Amino acid sequence: MHCSFLSWSRLGAVLLLATANCLAQSPPGQRLYSANCAPCHGPTGAGGKAPDLTAPRYRHAPNDQALFGIIRFGIPNSGMPLTRHLTDQDIHAVIAYLRTLQETSPPPARGNALAGRQLYRTKGNCSQCHTLQGTGGATGPDLTDIGARRSPAYLRESLVNPEAAVPENFMVYRLFSLIPDNFLQVRAVTKDGRRITGTRVNEDPFSIQIRDSSDRLHSFWKDDLAELHKDRGKSPMPSYRVLLSEEELDDLVAYLVSQRGGL
Repeated sequence: MHCSFLSWSRLGAVLLLATANCLAQSPPGQRLYSANCAPCHGPTGAGGKAPDLTAPRYRHAPNDQALFGIIRFGIPNSGMPLTRHLTDQDIHAVIAYLRTLQETSPPPARGNALAGRQLYRTKGNCSQCHTLQGTGGATGPDLTDIGARRSPAYLRESLVNPEAAVPENFMVYRLFSLIPDNFLQVRAVTKDGRRITGTRVNEDPFSIQIRDSSDRLHSFWKDDLAELHKDRGKSPMPSYRVLLSEEELDDLVAYLVSQRGGL
C-alpha cells in the first residue's frame, strides 16, 4: 500500500512537471490565460461556466480597447471579476492569445433546436422556473442569453446533474447577493411556525429575500426568523437524466445554445 502511494505520488509529480514544462514553452498570453481564465472559460477557451471565447465576436468587447477594460475592471453582476495582479503588458498578451482562439471553429451543438424548443415548452417544463425573452418564471436564472454565456457541454451537465452547475461563489460571503451569480437555496422558519423554501434573491446582514417555487417573493428581517438554513451546493432543479432521452437532451441543449440575447 505504501509503495503504491509512492508510485502514484511520483506519477503525479511527473505529470505536474510535464505540465509546467509545457506551459513554460507556451506563449506568455497562453500561460497567463491558463492561470487566470481557463478555470471559468475552459482550457481551450470553448466555454464552461463562463462564455465561449472562440466565438467570432464578444458580446461586451467589440474591439481590443473594450476587451482590455473588461479584463482590467470586470463586468458587474456577471461573474467576471476585475483584475489587479496583471500588468497592462500581461493583459495585452492575453488579448493577443484570445484573438488566436477566435480563429478556431468550435464544433456546433448536436441536436435539433426546433425540437428542443418544443421540449422546453412541454416535456421539460422549463418555463415554470426560467424566463426566456421576457416570458416564464423567475425562480431560476434568466435564459434569454444563455447560449452566449454557457458552453453546450456546461448546459448538458446542468440538465443531467444540476447541482454540479451551482456556482461556487456563494461560498464566499458578500454583502449583497444576486441570482444567478450568487445562487443559493434556502429554508426559513418564522417564529410563528411558517416554513418557506426557495432561492435567495437578496441578502444583507439584517434581512433576506426568498423566492419560492410558486414565484412568490418573501422578505424577512433575520431577527424575525427562528431558523435559516442555507443549502449550499443544492439546487431545486430536477435532473433530466431519466426524463429526457439522449436525443432529447441534445435537442434541448441545441435550443438553449441558440438563445444569445439578440446576438
